[in-house]
Amino acid sequence: MTLAQRALEQLKAWPDLTAGPASCGTGQALRSSHSDISTHNDIVHFHSDYEADLHLTSRAIQRFSGDLAESTAIRMVPGSLWVTVHLDCDADVDLLLSLVSVALKAHQASPPGSPSPTACNFRRVTVLSRDREGVVG
Repeated sequence: MTLAQRALEQLKAWPDLTAGPASCGTGQALRSSHSDISTHNDIVHFHSDYEADLHLTSRAIQRFSGDLAESTAIRMVPGSLWVTVHLDCDADVDLLLSLVSVALKAHQASPPGSPSPTACNFRRVTVLSRDREGVVG
């Protein structure tokens, strides 16, 4: 089982999340069970075995921007409300789970009718694989 599959299975067990196809058309998504499925309020997209896109609100990104920028597992696209999490080790899965919790709380605090993002970061971020000794390959 890949790290992305393990994270997806753990998150599917959360009562506040429901699974379905990603609104971008590639991979699986989890969305808040409190949102209207027609609005495509996806919380996280799993596009591959080694990365996930996470939809944060602008307030959450601003609040955690320093920490997000310092993480080697996080990739951000300027102006995007999505962050890409590179899943290379168990700590990255733990980081993703923590950020999904932040995203759920941020989305629940958003005013009703908040616009949904137009696109996740799929194909807008290049994630290079890291081997076990930290060398980029």
